Amino acid sequence: MPQQVKAALSQVGHRIFGGYAELLRMPHTARFAVGSVIASMPFPMVGMTITISVQHYYGSYSLAGALTAVQAISLALVSPILGKMVDKFGQRQVSIPTVVVWMIAAAALITSITSHAPAWLLFCITPFMAAIPPWGAMSRSRWTNLLKGNRKATDQALSLSGVFDEAMWVIGNPLASILAVISGVLAFSFTGVCVLVGAWMFLSVTTTEPPSQTGLAKAHGITRKEYRARQAARAAELQGQDGQSAFWSSGMIAVCVTWFGLGAFQSAASISIISFATEQGMKQMTGFVFACFSFSSLIGALLYGAKSWTIPLWKRFYFCLLVVNLGIGTFLFARDLWTIMLIYLVIGICQAPTWINGNQLMLHLVPPVRFTEGMAWLSAMNSIGSSAGSAIAGQFIDRYGSQGGFGVVTALALTSLAIAFVGFRQIRDSTEKPILTELRA
Repeated sequence: MPQQVKAALSQVGHRIFGGYAELLRMPHTARFAVGSVIASMPFPMVGMTITISVQHYYGSYSLAGALTAVQAISLALVSPILGKMVDKFGQRQVSIPTVVVWMIAAAALITSITSHAPAWLLFCITPFMAAIPPWGAMSRSRWTNLLKGNRKATDQALSLSGVFDEAMWVIGNPLASILAVISGVLAFSFTGVCVLVGAWMFLSVTTTEPPSQTGLAKAHGITRKEYRARQAARAAELQGQDGQSAFWSSGMIAVCVTWFGLGAFQSAASISIISFATEQGMKQMTGFVFACFSFSSLIGALLYGAKSWTIPLWKRFYFCLLVVNLGIGTFLFARDLWTIMLIYLVIGICQAPTWINGNQLMLHLVPPVRFTEGMAWLSAMNSIGSSAGSAIAGQFIDRYGSQGGFGVVTALALTSLAIAFVGFRQIRDSTEKPILTELRA
């Protein structure tokens, strides 16, 4: 019997992890995939570090929420620009100077917070914290370039990227809450080390870097503008469109607006949970609450990527969206932190698949030479939603406590779901169009 159990477990393990292992055994893929996750540590750590540090030194959730909103708005403005520049000029050329700017801004911000500098100075520095290269989008761009022509492997690689992303949040959230409670300087220092190590791992692998538009245009003996126009025309032809640009299609707009809604209610939930935990004298547990969500999401990503789905992409997308939105909307009725942890564990199974489905939608919507830009727009819309959600929730928390914040969360979650279904037809139709990763100019 033990041998049978062992064999069964081995078979299950191979089915779940076998495909991922094959991807990571490809030359240099493990290095850039892991490096992108390490370099992305500012995403789970900076917002929480700012919130906890500012609340500690200034005693204001409104100021903390406003600063995180400023960073989110800055990310929303900067991310598409950086994504577009990466596609145009190359990953190394854009990432190195961007990392330098972020390191300087991080040092200046934490020094100002611990010195109790005027609030206006914090607002001046915080926008520069958005100087984060689109590591996740660049990693996914490398995968889609390497696996061009292999639909199953590409879907599995996007799921693997989701797994790594969730692992980052599982580690980053509790670390941020623990380190920030001890010292904001310690939290920012750790994040800075991650940025440097991850950037070195990712950028030192040049053989997997997809060619930039500049390089491709030069190889074809035409200008970059002419190359982009040729790609857009070919993509429009494949999608049955009459226009010359296939980037801002109705499906693309629908997905971006949906991502705005996701960012709004999830950021409002984060700051509300921090307030709720503080009221219960459990602020040090906030990172573990978010880690429950990320851990459950990680499991969801592993299982989701292990299966070859026959259910249409749009049906999977909306099912996962329903679970996440309605689940977070129930936080208003929670009476202790453990209930919120339990809800997060249940609905987190659908969190990563929602993002994976969004990534797969991008393969149907944008030409491959603009894939990084398309992914950056998703992040940008999510950041804009985050800024709105955290700013609104911060105001209600200061006035009515955590219950006021959770009221905002429920309202935003239901509104977000309504917004997503407004774009139902566009999102459904986009999945019936061809994947553009094999497009040739």
